[in-house]
Amino acid sequence: MNEREHWETVYGQKKPGDVSWYRPHLERSITFIEQAALDKNASIIDVGGGASTLVDDLLDRGYSDITVLDISPKAITSAKDRLGRRAASVAWIVADIAIVELPEHRYDFWHDRAVFHFLVDAALRRRYVAAVRRGLKPGGHIVVATFGPAGPELCSGLDVMRYSPDELHAEFGRPFRKISSCNETHLTPWGREQEFIYCYCRISD
Repeated sequence: MNEREHWETVYGQKKPGDVSWYRPHLERSITFIEQAALDKNASIIDVGGGASTLVDDLLDRGYSDITVLDISPKAITSAKDRLGRRAASVAWIVADIAIVELPEHRYDFWHDRAVFHFLVDAALRRRYVAAVRRGLKPGGHIVVATFGPAGPELCSGLDVMRYSPDELHAEFGRPFRKISSCNETHLTPWGREQEFIYCYCRISD
C-alpha cells in the first residue's frame, strides 16, 4: 500500500474528528500566523491540511489567499463539504509534498502540523525542505509541528520521527532563522496525551 492509499484508507474509515491529531481549532497555529503580522491578502499554504479546520479559521479572519495541500483526496473532499460555498475561495492541491513541484516563491506563510514527522526517510525530508525553500517567498514564514521526544513512535500504523525544538530546527538549518519554539500537550479525541513541538522560522531575505 502506497502513502496515498494508506491515508485514503484512514479517512475512509474515520471521521475527521476521530484521528489522533485532531483539534477543533488550531489555536497555537493561529497565534503564530497572527504573530507574523501578514496582510490579509498574504499567501498561506497549509501542508497536510486535509480535513483540518485551520482553513475555516483563516477565512473567518479575512485571509483571502489560502492553499490547502494534502495527499488524500478524501480528506480534501471532507474539508470542501464542510466549507460549502466558501470552498471555492480556497486553492486545493492533492499531492505528496515530498514529490510535488510548487510554484517558486509563491507563499508568505507555510504551515505544517503533523506531516513532517511522518518523513522517516532522510531523503524525503531533504525533498520537503527543498520544497519549502522553493515555495516560500524571501522573508517568508514557516511553522512546523511534530511529535516531541515524549510523543508516540507510531501514528496511524506508521513510524514517525520525534524531535526536540533544536533537532527540528536543525532539519531546516540555514537559511531558516528560528524565531521561537514551544511544546504543546495535545489530547487525542479519546483523551490520551501526546506531546507536540512547534518550530517557527523565517527564511532569510
